Amino acid sequence: MFLTPFIFALLLVSMQNNSDKEPPREWIEPATGHRVVRLSSEPGTSSFYFHQNGFTATGDKLVLSTRRGLAVLDWKTRKIEPLVEGRTLGAVVGKKTRQVYYIQNNAVRATHLDTGKTRTIVELPAEIRGGSGLAINADETLLGGSFVERDQRPPSPPAQRPSNRGGGLEARWAAHLPMRLYTVRIKDGDIKTFHPSTEWLNHVQFSPTDPTQMMFCHEGPWHKVDRIWTIRTDGSGLRKIHTRQMDMEIAGHEFFSPDGKIIWYDLQTPRGKEFWLAGRVLASEELIKYRVAREHWSVHYNVSPDGKLFAGDGGGPRSVAAPGNGQWIYLFTPRDGTLHVEKLVDLSRHDYRLEPNVVFTPDGQWIVFRSNMHGVTHTYAVEVKKTSNTATGLRP
Repeated sequence: MFLTPFIFALLLVSMQNNSDKEPPREWIEPATGHRVVRLSSEPGTSSFYFHQNGFTATGDKLVLSTRRGLAVLDWKTRKIEPLVEGRTLGAVVGKKTRQVYYIQNNAVRATHLDTGKTRTIVELPAEIRGGSGLAINADETLLGGSFVERDQRPPSPPAQRPSNRGGGLEARWAAHLPMRLYTVRIKDGDIKTFHPSTEWLNHVQFSPTDPTQMMFCHEGPWHKVDRIWTIRTDGSGLRKIHTRQMDMEIAGHEFFSPDGKIIWYDLQTPRGKEFWLAGRVLASEELIKYRVAREHWSVHYNVSPDGKLFAGDGGGPRSVAAPGNGQWIYLFTPRDGTLHVEKLVDLSRHDYRLEPNVVFTPDGQWIVFRSNMHGVTHTYAVEVKKTSNTATGLRP
């Protein structure tokens, strides 16, 4: 539940199965009647973390992570072409500019999806390397992230430094390393830093409609932090989105609604007992709560482009909702204050050390996710509407 986007990358290779059998390219899920398509051809190909956009605005292209770097998928033909060679961090696609932004070799770079042309926006100075990123703002003028102030980090042997993994989560949080948020101006690489804090600043996101509004989290054990915050890019307007009201209450895996008016998140009152999909209306402070049954709880949720549907990726046998949670891709439809639940894809054979990370396509007709349900990691898409058993291929 607490894996960061970057830890996921370290798990990809370790979870590959050496099976020679190629996963099916397409099938109708027997239990649900929904069509599922394998988008990737190369094992180890993965869609992005759930709040990192991989699509162009029209949805004609999707950027994916591969073992060799980044690749771009033509949605209509399903053809995948290599785009960026080498390891990247924080990749996110600018919908308007049709560029993917990423960190590589301590530099912020941009590569155009159509031409393949790459430019270096800025070389990151040593004092702000490390942290989380990248996020892109609504008018695609700024990138953002967080960093550890290395010149203030107390010296310690490498073996004693806190880790982000497993039991190291609490140690990293308890270390209270000095951090800041930062922005990079895409036009000329100008870097601004702000909001100094000894909280663990992570999961930086921008509002999809307000270019100066940034969201971030206080990372750590969720029952010990008030996690979700917003701030302006000039450092003003710091605002806590959710305050815990009881012992062991948790809230997290936050994301914006498409219109930027609501921040949605997983809420549990307390942890592992009562499950909600919650939303804070930014203008009015109203709290929206949809109860989620244990069997339908998901590691991550996401929302359709029109804001009318939600998707969830289920949870594994060691998840916060275990025992009793389901291993499915879910579709949730709000109706009269409740969520109508529909199962889409059976993930009973999926190893949840790899989080599926559901995301809707820009037209809202498909849900993209990553899975190792056939032994190796691939990227898949499931059609939101049920289809007949004779349907084949992706519609443009």
